[in-house]
Amino acid sequence: MAKELNQSQLPGLLGKLGKMTSIRDTELLEQSLLRSLGPLLGILNTSLYRTDEKQVLARVLHYHRSKVVESDGEARMVERVEEVLNLAELPKEVISLTENVRLLAKPCTRTLGHEVLVAYPLFGGNEVCGYFVFQRDREVSPVEDATIRGVLEVFSNYYALLDISLRDRLTGLFNRQALENSFDRIWSLLGQPDSFTEKLEGRRSIPGGQYYLALIDIDHFKQVNDTHGHMVGDEILLLVSRLMSATFRGSDLLYRYGGEEFVAIAAAENEKIARNIFERLRLAIEAHSFPRIGGLTISIGYCRADPNILPQEVLSRADRSLYRAKQDGRNRIYDHQELLAAGIFTETVYSEAEFF
Repeated sequence: MAKELNQSQLPGLLGKLGKMTSIRDTELLEQSLLRSLGPLLGILNTSLYRTDEKQVLARVLHYHRSKVVESDGEARMVERVEEVLNLAELPKEVISLTENVRLLAKPCTRTLGHEVLVAYPLFGGNEVCGYFVFQRDREVSPVEDATIRGVLEVFSNYYALLDISLRDRLTGLFNRQALENSFDRIWSLLGQPDSFTEKLEGRRSIPGGQYYLALIDIDHFKQVNDTHGHMVGDEILLLVSRLMSATFRGSDLLYRYGGEEFVAIAAAENEKIARNIFERLRLAIEAHSFPRIGGLTISIGYCRADPNILPQEVLSRADRSLYRAKQDGRNRIYDHQELLAAGIFTETVYSEAEFF
């Protein structure tokens, strides 16, 4: 049984908080939170449940620590961070407990056999935006409760500041700097084997799957600005971003890339499903009645996010596909692979030396 938190642990706690607030990436910050609280509470497993704007669970992050004995008899601690992709498989007792936390906006517990399941709320402003969850063999003491609340408050405040710096001020989507800063991390998650990603410190391990990067452009947007002014143009950008957020799934990544261009990275089992995802957005924009201008359309070019190709090249391929869509009349979606198969584009072959 772990010892009660005491004053001798205070320097260690302050050091963990110092490391946490030196991080400049929101997802690494989440992992740091789990790494910090687990040892302080004497537990090997901690979890972070994040919700969307409607307080519906959108992401779940699990952190595991375990002792491994090497062939020479030396023991070491191994860490692993995993993200749950299928939220439908989450334990019912956890869902029920976090729902109570959401309703009461305070920590709640539930007894499971000889152990206690504990959930603390994470706040974003005055709203619950997630939960810190763990399970162990005893209740939380008053000192531990104060420590958890304090660490979560520091985390939430710093997360909000960091998140704002990576957001586009007008639309609230991630900005271009966030996309460029995250390319290396994102590509380590897209399709890399678990054995590889687990070796990368601070990386999430995601099972195999296909991901597609789309470049989205508002058709004739310059005419909107020239005819109606930039205030109406900004309103159109904001409405398009809201329609994007409502159309895409919570797990998809959305960025305002610049001007009237947006980037979306979406997971799909195959190209047909990916096209359907982007087609839903095209139809949603086409069907919407925008103030002052009425109808509006978008053009989309997309490409499969191959982890063996540099992300900048994948973005370039999506951009070429978008340009072709606009050349051919706009309000349409083009897949880079589709254009290759039709002979419109030619395959670019890279030698190994070109990557260095």
